[in-house]
Amino acid sequence: CERAMSNSPARAIKPIDQQSVHQICSGQVVLNLSTAVKELVENSLDAGATNVDVKLKECGADLIEVMDNGGGVPEENFEGLTLKHYTSKLQEFSDLVHVDTFGFRGEALSSLCALSNLTIVTCHKAAKVGTRLVYDHNGCIRQKVPHPRQIGTTVSVQQLFSTLPVRHKEFQRNIKKEYAKMVQVLQAYCIIATGVRINCTNQVGQGKRNPVVCTSGCSTIKENISAVFGPKQLQSLVPFAQMPPSETVCEDYGLKAAEIPEKLYTIAGFLSRGDHGIGRSSTDRQFFFINQRPCDPPKVSKLVNEVYHMYNRHQYPFVALNICVDAECIDVNVTPDKRQIFLQEEKLLLAILKSSLIQMYDSGVNQFSVIQKYPEIPQTTDTSNFAKTERDAPVVTSHSEKIKCNSIARLREAFSLRQSLSCDLKHSRQQSGQRKLQSFFTGCAQPSSPRQNCVPDPNDCDASLCSDKTEDSRNPESKTDSGKGSTTPDSVLSCSTPDVTSSSQSPDSLTGSPEVKGSEELRAETMSSGIELPELGLSTGKDDSKKGEDSLPLTDLMPDNYIHQGTKRLKHLVPGLSSRLPHPVASQVDRPVEMNKTIETLLFSMDQLSERMKKINRQQADQEDAQKCRKFRAQINPGDNHAAEDELRKQISKDRFAHMEIIGQFNLGFIITKLDSDLFIIDQHATDEKYNFEMLQQHTVLQGQKLIAPQKLHLTAVSETVLMDNLEIFRKNGFDFIIDEEASPTERVKLVSLPTSKNWTFGPQDIEELIFMLSDSPGLMCRPSRVRQMFASRACRKSVMIGTALQMSEMKKLITHMGEIEHPWNCPHGRPTMRHLANLDMISVE
Repeated sequence: CERAMSNSPARAIKPIDQQSVHQICSGQVVLNLSTAVKELVENSLDAGATNVDVKLKECGADLIEVMDNGGGVPEENFEGLTLKHYTSKLQEFSDLVHVDTFGFRGEALSSLCALSNLTIVTCHKAAKVGTRLVYDHNGCIRQKVPHPRQIGTTVSVQQLFSTLPVRHKEFQRNIKKEYAKMVQVLQAYCIIATGVRINCTNQVGQGKRNPVVCTSGCSTIKENISAVFGPKQLQSLVPFAQMPPSETVCEDYGLKAAEIPEKLYTIAGFLSRGDHGIGRSSTDRQFFFINQRPCDPPKVSKLVNEVYHMYNRHQYPFVALNICVDAECIDVNVTPDKRQIFLQEEKLLLAILKSSLIQMYDSGVNQFSVIQKYPEIPQTTDTSNFAKTERDAPVVTSHSEKIKCNSIARLREAFSLRQSLSCDLKHSRQQSGQRKLQSFFTGCAQPSSPRQNCVPDPNDCDASLCSDKTEDSRNPESKTDSGKGSTTPDSVLSCSTPDVTSSSQSPDSLTGSPEVKGSEELRAETMSSGIELPELGLSTGKDDSKKGEDSLPLTDLMPDNYIHQGTKRLKHLVPGLSSRLPHPVASQVDRPVEMNKTIETLLFSMDQLSERMKKINRQQADQEDAQKCRKFRAQINPGDNHAAEDELRKQISKDRFAHMEIIGQFNLGFIITKLDSDLFIIDQHATDEKYNFEMLQQHTVLQGQKLIAPQKLHLTAVSETVLMDNLEIFRKNGFDFIIDEEASPTERVKLVSLPTSKNWTFGPQDIEELIFMLSDSPGLMCRPSRVRQMFASRACRKSVMIGTALQMSEMKKLITHMGEIEHPWNCPHGRPTMRHLANLDMISVE
């Protein structure tokens, strides 16, 4: 194919014919039903209309008619009314900055001509009679006849998208969704258009016209909100109070407070209070305007919701905010529907919004808490009393400091008394003749050698408390503790250190004691008998590098009878002691190493080596092939859950579960299965729970509890329409209503029955949530989130538990059920039901 294209001559670049250009571009201007209605309503508002009627047939699929009482179209503009880029709102690009109308491109009516059958009936104030104009798809007048009507214009659009077969079929298939989006767009104009009465109706079949939305031409946004959404919605709102951005918020957005322009933005509107239950379960009632133009600013919307979630985490606010800014600071000409607008100082706008919202909701929270906790106190104190209290405060503080110091002094006295008593007690024990190991071995040194102290345990504080003449325990030199003589296991007895006693030791602490004198006598007797004793000393382990390698634990050098009879003389212990000492020459003399060299002949074959190398290469190739053919690469890890689910969806269809081979049960909680060469591990509880949950979702009909008196719901007209179109779904969820077709909009539906189930109760909020879900998916069985939670709890309790031993038939039943449910990959609480365990081909290769 590429060779054929390369051989063919290059195609010449030619202009597209005007009719094709017209059809291509028109499909980019009018994208859906809401865009078509928006363009027609904006034309009526730009014409100065104070009364706009929008009539739909079959939700707009058959007919869209917008009638207004504006100034009408003069006869000289009939030809250019539907031509491409013909407009009276600007003449050149520089005029765009000063345009204050909704439309300015001259594309809407021309595009509608290309996509539908367009008819216009208009009467200008200078004309004696109206005119009916029928246009073809190119925007040219096909028929022009007089037609009586009052001053104003009526635009009728029949069979929208009929010239685009694919889009027309898709439009008709999703007409309910398109209708719901159109209503939400129209609500924005109803809110912002003050002094204009907007009425929208819809006719299905040959029935009567059902009101969708209606305003009465109120002069304020607040009154329009009440007219569109009812007074109940208005009661939950607070007006937006604009505040200058705080220093902290300015730092977050990289703004300097000194360089912030003043009064660049003026923001007004209403938001939901931060109390729980006041907000909504979705973002279906959030409207943003820039200079009275409805728009979709994503950063502003995200910021408002994030701040609101700081105070009401589980709901979304109602928002209607109008941001006024100089026309030079915005760019409206960004997208075909003009709902994306660029701002010059967007960070400043976000900073103002964030600071204002935080102060608004903080003040509301603080006010609520004060009312709850602190009753009002009469204002009986005066300024002099307050000043007196301030003067007295330092006196009270100093008195408390004195009490604190006295308490600390008493504690110190008591502690020092306890220390002195402890030291006296230990000193008396020392004099009682309970000789310690250090006392004996300090007397075993040679006369010419200075004496070394026995170092106590570093964690022992008795030495520092009892001996005022010893040096500080942080001194690296070792010291003698004349009190406590126990040795920790970390202490070792060194045979290579000549120093036995520190020269800084006072005479009273060592030689003046009776046991030390006795040890001197023992040393003399030992020396006279000709027995050589190795030089002994105690080491704490800190100076082991200086004291040689021949150090043994103290317990290894002490005979058992010395431990139990510490008061016996040393000369009886010398034979046992010397027998357990290591030979002094063993660690110092190097012995020659004898090496025996032998020469042996090894059998070797190049053929065998070649065969082994080929075998290894084949194994590596097979392993690489197996790696390339791996279907499952995600590991069993919470971080890989999303990737693992995607792999399972792609590789395993629902009918494959019936072909899985049961290997067995693992750990009384998991089922090991085999499909082809892949092993899977399946959570028996999560799998059974998901099956039970989906069965409850599909087949359970909640029983409703009748109310004593019907309850008004105050729904909008479009919400009432959605509810009436899906009554059967509401009844399956346990709700029942009385429908009064003759009542005025927002009052046609009354609640007469609510679902109840043991400790679970439901209310109007669940109805609004269902309406929102059915707006996107009309006719599809839906459940409110709280009903879903109830079913998940019931499914969990009735499922196979972890720890239950299963027969092969029971395991096979669980696996078969996985192929019968819609989403078998995780349980209602989010736990995965199955994961890939291993590939047998890869294991065999390895």
